[in-house]
Amino acid sequence: MTYNVQIMKHAPTLNTVIMVEKALQDAKDSVVTIAELKKLLPKQVNHNTLITILSYLEESNKIVVTIKGITWIHNYNPNLRKAIATGMEL
Repeated sequence: MTYNVQIMKHAPTLNTVIMVEKALQDAKDSVVTIAELKKLLPKQVNHNTLITILSYLEESNKIVVTIKGITWIHNYNPNLRKAIATGMEL
């Protein structure tokens, strides 16, 4: 894995990553723009750092970034995981 110089300059702390995850999980709207996300955060986050966090969350399949905005898709529900694993394919 190669690291982009931008990522190294704006490496987020774990607390900042968790803060962004929580804000996206708790968002009332299903799709949130970056500007709306910045307003939801309890602390101000550097724009480049936020972009780095969003890239990480997208790569780890926790969010989907589209033209309309960002959507949280990760689900911790063990019952859902079991249903998907044992479910029937249509």
